[in-house]
Amino acid sequence: MRASAILKKISRIEKEIETWNGIDGNQNDLEVLFEFYNEGEISSKDLYFEVNKYKNVIEDLELKMILGKEEDSQDAIITIHPGAGGTESQDWVQMLYRMYGRWAEQKGFEFSIIDFQAGDEAGIKDVTFEIKGEYAYGLAKAEFGVHRMVRISPFDSNSRRHTSFASVYIYPSVDESIEIDINQSDLRIDTYRASGAGGQHVNKTDSAVRITHIPSGVVAQCQNERSQHKNKNQAMKLLKARLYQLEIEKEKEKQKNLEDKKKDIAWGSQIRSYVFHPYNLVKDHRTKEETGNIQAVMDGNLDPFIKSYLLYQMKQGV
Repeated sequence: MRASAILKKISRIEKEIETWNGIDGNQNDLEVLFEFYNEGEISSKDLYFEVNKYKNVIEDLELKMILGKEEDSQDAIITIHPGAGGTESQDWVQMLYRMYGRWAEQKGFEFSIIDFQAGDEAGIKDVTFEIKGEYAYGLAKAEFGVHRMVRISPFDSNSRRHTSFASVYIYPSVDESIEIDINQSDLRIDTYRASGAGGQHVNKTDSAVRITHIPSGVVAQCQNERSQHKNKNQAMKLLKARLYQLEIEKEKEKQKNLEDKKKDIAWGSQIRSYVFHPYNLVKDHRTKEETGNIQAVMDGNLDPFIKSYLLYQMKQGV
């Protein structure tokens, strides 16, 4: 294990110790505040504010206690693909991409694009990005699956209701603490011209890179960087993350590997539905968690869904 990985682990442990010490201090402070409230020295509003802060800290700690697997503490790599439906489903990918960006911002996580292919008319054809932060993968893995949207399409001149699908795949980012052995002879590396907007440097040379791991059939590509060298490094990072995810699935002794787990991006396979019309509702079909505040969810308020999923997984013994 490299020094940077050891330092990262030490830092995480130190933060956990600091959190536990902080909880003890907060509990003592609350006991004093309750005494002040009973004596009429502070208002119920002030007491509620402090209790709510303490509640949020406890809930955050509960989530981290559930995330006990080695890979949970890793950063997350997220890929979003549109389902059938052309511009409508590509626009849905862009909406989800924005939603995860807002969620990462609220959590104080770093957000960086690995690969981005814009839609022909609107939206996104395909996007892969990395979210860096404490337990980013452990939290984000709740989003793995097919997401369904129902709305009046802005691209339909007759203003009809449309149903769109997009698939979200989550991979743990591989750092120095995790060794992934890859035989170079098992790789096929192709270069091609990126499909960015016309006139950009990225579109003038064969800088885009696609790497295929022949034994597993896993493919990773990157065209977002200006140089072929940087694109190759990013594609290799993504390939390692996907191969690591395959190993995780094998260790769990699941009957199907990661590719089998990817359901058809269509009816009956969605993990969550987002209904904009004829009413507002976001519902997770695994946990039955739901809310009518769809705008808050699209603005990144995903924690209630993530927490309910993690608790659901814990009860299932997964």
